Amino acid sequence: MNNPQPATCKGFSLLSGGLDSQLAVRVLQRAGAYVEAIAFATPFFSPDAARKAAAALGIKLHVVDFTADELALVENPPHGFGGAMNPCIDCHMTMIKRAGEMMAARGFDFVATGEVAGQRPMSQNRQALGIVERGCGIAGRLVRPLSAKLLEPTKPELDGILDREKLLDISGRGRERQIALAAEFGIVDYPSPAGGCKLTEEGFGRKLKDLRDHEGLKDRRLVELLSIARRFRLRGGTSVALGRDKTENAALHAAGFGTLLAPANCPGPTALIPEVKSPEELADAAALVATYSRCDRLETDVEILVTAPDGKQRRIRVPRSCDRATFKPYQIM
Repeated sequence: MNNPQPATCKGFSLLSGGLDSQLAVRVLQRAGAYVEAIAFATPFFSPDAARKAAAALGIKLHVVDFTADELALVENPPHGFGGAMNPCIDCHMTMIKRAGEMMAARGFDFVATGEVAGQRPMSQNRQALGIVERGCGIAGRLVRPLSAKLLEPTKPELDGILDREKLLDISGRGRERQIALAAEFGIVDYPSPAGGCKLTEEGFGRKLKDLRDHEGLKDRRLVELLSIARRFRLRGGTSVALGRDKTENAALHAAGFGTLLAPANCPGPTALIPEVKSPEELADAAALVATYSRCDRLETDVEILVTAPDGKQRRIRVPRSCDRATFKPYQIM
């Protein structure tokens, strides 16, 4: 879609790749704006959908690494968490702050989002929208084009450079108007309205909280490792990531740090230990690998190949065992 008239203002629009964020771009363009998009990247959510959407919309996309900001919010969320380890209000506010810095640096007129008033009961109710508006640092220049007519006019609207009459008044959790608009604008490729952020998943949240409470969140490699494999916290405090399939085993081998364990004489999982706390804990980890290995046809003990961080290798022999219940109390589910 091309604006029929020269743009009267310039704005950055936050783009997740979902339908609402794509519609926000088209509505802004129809209202007279030149739009570039911003997507944020962390170990908890990917900008891939935004890249695909930006290409379909024909707009420039800026991908911003948001990892340090997100980890700081997980450590201390001023407005608390949602249902898991998701500091949604503070996360969204901080994203808008970052976009506002880019707006000021490049002489743009506003920052926009695809938020719909009342769509998400926790993060898009009127109170939450107001908190973000007051705390984002660009009050008066935060445009929510899909619900703009239900909200106070922004500065670009008051200045007449963004046509308020062409903005919308969508509210609530229904999707009928958005789907109709997608057809009108020719938007045919968009994901279902799921969260897309691992921080909203209760199981992932438990793993993240365990890491925060033990090793902390300073080492990005440990944070990224949370998305790979099962996670165990052994009785002495050692953390173990245990692969579930060939893909995860390969990812653990490719991580490039820690101590690796893998069965040498039968098929089975790879385990990665970021820090071995004691010989006893290493022995427990070897028993864990043996327990999850396919050792039923062995007539001897399971041989576990241990590769230290410096590349040196040795083998540990572990009696065959198929009782996974032994390690269930140590698994972070």
